[in-house]
Amino acid sequence: MKKQLFWAYMAIGAICLIWGTTYLALRVAVETSPPFFFSAVRQSIAGVLLFSYLVFIKKVELPKGRYWGQQALAGFLMISLGNGLVAWGEMYVSSGLAALICSLMPVWVVVINVSISSSERLNWQILVGILIGMLGIFMVFSENLSEFAQPAYRWGILFTFLAAISWAGGSILSKKIAGGNGPFMNASVQMIFGSIGLYIMSPLSGEQASFAFTSEALYALVYLIVFGSIIAMSCYAYALSKLPVSLVSLYAYVNPLVAILLGAWVLNETLTGQTFAAIGVTLAGIYITNFGHRKNARNEEKVKLVTVLVGKHEESHK
Repeated sequence: MKKQLFWAYMAIGAICLIWGTTYLALRVAVETSPPFFFSAVRQSIAGVLLFSYLVFIKKVELPKGRYWGQQALAGFLMISLGNGLVAWGEMYVSSGLAALICSLMPVWVVVINVSISSSERLNWQILVGILIGMLGIFMVFSENLSEFAQPAYRWGILFTFLAAISWAGGSILSKKIAGGNGPFMNASVQMIFGSIGLYIMSPLSGEQASFAFTSEALYALVYLIVFGSIIAMSCYAYALSKLPVSLVSLYAYVNPLVAILLGAWVLNETLTGQTFAAIGVTLAGIYITNFGHRKNARNEEKVKLVTVLVGKHEESHK
């Protein structure tokens, strides 16, 4: 058990670094390639490669029954909407801002859990944390108020917010339906079904389904397939299978730091003192939110323990 937890935390560490760099790679790619089609190519190749490895080399048994429908839904939420909308949004917002908006994903995990679970309740830490996290995002927006006059910028912001919410919902669903097929099979199937959704979304969005074969786009595609999808998605699925969603989602603390620094270094994206302050405020809000969530979880465990002890005490006196 300790060994599994060790590898689960190592997986989170890998996610922190890898997914922090993918915002830059994605920003480079969508400068010359349509976002939904590019993401579809990336995820379909990664999903098929991982699935083929598991089935034909590792001889993993194929899943059965409703597994396929459940994973298709998780793939649509996490890949089609989660990845696809971020890719579209990054045509109009910086990679650092996209990463910072997505850093609110742990907050959405808590909000969704509170909404669907009767045992999950709001407390003052969760409410304060959500407000502080939002304040950090508005601090970044305050530096770019003039850009809000552009409809494309507003849509980019909205789509990135929706992507973070969808990824949070897909993560919760993926945790609940993990089953006994293994995290790597789950990741491969989610990527395959998610890519199908992206292939459908591409023509519906009006974009031209083509790929710009520039060296930058090809490098970005290879990097995103190998590291962003196969390695990082497998790590994410493995971590989800061993740890609570609220804990795994904390990778979002590190992603914006990596993305913003890389964006400033490689793409000369704006980096100011207020940006760093906004990062600190946002991450503080996320931490407080998750602290409140963990407090709820501890209280729930205490209630369960007391219930069990009372039950045993009553049985012993019968």
